[in-house]
Amino acid sequence: MLEQITITGFGGQGVVLAGRILGQAAAIGDHRESTLVQSYGPESRGGACSAQVTIADDPIFFPYIQNPDILVCMSQSGYDKHYMTLKADGLLIVDQDLVKPVGGGEYFSVPCTRFAEELGNKMMANIIMVGFFTAITQTVSQAAARQTVAVSVPKGTEEKNLKAFDRGWEFAAATLKGRRHKAAGHIGVVA
Repeated sequence: MLEQITITGFGGQGVVLAGRILGQAAAIGDHRESTLVQSYGPESRGGACSAQVTIADDPIFFPYIQNPDILVCMSQSGYDKHYMTLKADGLLIVDQDLVKPVGGGEYFSVPCTRFAEELGNKMMANIIMVGFFTAITQTVSQAAARQTVAVSVPKGTEEKNLKAFDRGWEFAAATLKGRRHKAAGHIGVVA
């Protein structure tokens, strides 16, 4: 198993923390190899940033990602900059309120910023995305990701952040169920 993941967004969204959580969940929780390379624009908030996470069963000799298997975009500028690097058969995941993909290809979307606002803290959009990503890709286990979220967020916010993770996970589960239902030729409401 070798998965190369690029997460993009702008400073202040917690893009690097999301990457760190995925890498740490893989390494500590799931006993795999992982690397993290982070990149920031000149501004600390509002500038472009990205996290490159490689997760593998074998040693990783080169941590930089040229063509990710999975591209997670939390901003339109991140999408615009990185979309062409995604492998032809790669998986695209976007924040549906902030990113409008072009080209009509298949992708997954989650309203993480809106969900975070509903939960009372816009700063948890990254944790919602981690939950969504975990359920959609199965790249890291749910248990490892939840445990890593709990130890990675500020003290006193663990419960709220785990709720955010679960919100993303549940939305992904409903999305996958809906796609399976549609693929089976069923139309209408999914129960």
